[in-house]
Amino acid sequence: MGIITRNFANNILSGGTIDATDGIDGVIPSSNITNSSLLSITAVPAAVGDTIESTASDPSPLTEGQFFYNSTTGALKGVVQIKSWSAGGNMGTARKAMGSAGTQTEALGFGGNNPSVQSLTEEYNGASWSAGGNLGTARYELAGAGTQTAGLGFGGYTTTVQSATEEYDGSAWAAGGNLATARYALGGAGVQTLALAFGGYTTANTGATEEYNGSTWTAGGTMGTARRGFPGCGTQTAALGFGGITTVVVANTEEYDGSTWTAGGSLNTARRSLGGAGIQTAGLAFGGYEGTNFSGTEQYDGSSWSNTTNMTTGRSELSGAGTLQAGLGFGGSTGANSAATEEFTSSINVTTAAAWASGGNLTTARQGLAGAGTQTAGLAAGGAASGTEQSATEEYDGSAWTAGGSLGTARQSIQGAGTQTAGLVFGGYITTNQSATEEYDGSAWTGGGNLGTARRSFGGAGTQTAGLGFGGYTNTNSNATEEYDGSAWTAGGNMGTARYSLGAAGTQTAGLGFGGNTYLPTAFKNNTEEYDGTSWTSSNNLNTTRGSIGGAGTQTAGLAFGGSTGSITAATEEYNGTSWSNTTSMSTARRSMASGPSGTQSAALSSGGFTTTQVANTEEFTGAFDTTTASTITTS
Repeated sequence: MGIITRNFANNILSGGTIDATDGIDGVIPSSNITNSSLLSITAVPAAVGDTIESTASDPSPLTEGQFFYNSTTGALKGVVQIKSWSAGGNMGTARKAMGSAGTQTEALGFGGNNPSVQSLTEEYNGASWSAGGNLGTARYELAGAGTQTAGLGFGGYTTTVQSATEEYDGSAWAAGGNLATARYALGGAGVQTLALAFGGYTTANTGATEEYNGSTWTAGGTMGTARRGFPGCGTQTAALGFGGITTVVVANTEEYDGSTWTAGGSLNTARRSLGGAGIQTAGLAFGGYEGTNFSGTEQYDGSSWSNTTNMTTGRSELSGAGTLQAGLGFGGSTGANSAATEEFTSSINVTTAAAWASGGNLTTARQGLAGAGTQTAGLAAGGAASGTEQSATEEYDGSAWTAGGSLGTARQSIQGAGTQTAGLVFGGYITTNQSATEEYDGSAWTGGGNLGTARRSFGGAGTQTAGLGFGGYTNTNSNATEEYDGSAWTAGGNMGTARYSLGAAGTQTAGLGFGGNTYLPTAFKNNTEEYDGTSWTSSNNLNTTRGSIGGAGTQTAGLAFGGSTGSITAATEEYNGTSWSNTTSMSTARRSMASGPSGTQSAALSSGGFTTTQVANTEEFTGAFDTTTASTITTS
């Protein structure tokens, strides 16, 4: 949370004015001060006549605009938005003058120059860029509009000025209707079926505007200032264009209402080749060139621009996406082509990034073991070390592993579920596939009902009295599902895709299976399926295709980590019940770690596995989280 510096000691206590620079509007009369040494401003925002009170501790929860005096610490505090740029994942190909579309977590960058003309498309998921389908026409200084799965690219330059329009469906580009006026270095706004193209350069600067309906462009109102090298944002009927160059760099802003452009407030710093994001009443301008590469950022409120936090790296010819609250700047030139991505955040929260941290090592290094429990009360059993099946059980307390009761049957490629004091292991492999089930009471294992189908390397979830086993390998790829009631297994609905070495999460009535392998033919899988207690349905695929993968969490908040893509990976992904997004990778890439959900999406546990040999490593995952903290208002 940012620090507000202001001396309130005299002007508040005497009933003085708190002005806009203090983050509060209005006059608070001294008659409303209930204790001249204990202050609390709780209005959001404070207004004329609000009573000033005290509080012995910081209120919870905190809300934006809240101000109070903590009488215990003697600090006047306020909750205000912090605005910052932070590093995102680098693009695969450094380049400048790209087209762009989308949001901070689902962005699209296409075309550009590095220094040859590019047709490449890259997609951003909030953490990393991946390759998309190439443009039909390689070009740079083109404009973009729309989203990552319904994008639009138009205009630009190759060795000639371009009028071509292309539409993106999330994987491939297809030709759309050509612009009436070929041009480059133009502005763009809107969505794929309601887009706007304006300004740019033909054989001279132009102010011409065209509107797209999903198939053809038609003339709109002409801009007041013909220019090139500027961004646009907003919609077809509420667009914003700002900065650029005529014969000199300009600060002009113009607003479009669907037919006419009118002048808006000028940028504080005139510049060209800048990035932009947002909407007409909440715009974001960043970077650019004003005699040198520039890092300045400004925000627009519908009438005027104000300076805010600078980018980390000054650059020009960069691309932008997103909103005023969650903007994205990527690519461009710092003198050399850049692959850097920066994310702009305006929030009352401080976000702590997701992280993997080392935990205590297993006593016995092994792979293909069963896992269960939580990050602070974990269970690991069985597995293989140097080709020998293990029966050892270990219990985790959040920092160290200690020995528990041994399994009745030593085995590997075994599945786990349940908790540290009510654990379940089933299936596996010795010299043949196994069907044995064992139940753990916190100290010893006892036999349970056998699986209907002996198998190994399969998915499992649930509890000791409501377990779920699915997929795996019998002597062929399996799609079979079985449900455990605490004493016996019964058949459930078959998976859509037969496979083994898949990840698992969830419960018996809300299960999640993802990734895996098949044999004959041998292939890694990215399929995700959800179980409702009766049948499986397909959902969106993992971003990284892989098998021998770890899992944790629930059907609506799952976690996938590690595994093999053909080579061992540390990649980690989070599932929100619909789709997967990349997050912080494991410290140690590995496969065949403890199998069975261990922990939650925000507090998971991974133990053992294989790198180039069996490992004893334990890693603990902590998901990203936001913290709202009141800033101390200090004297200045």
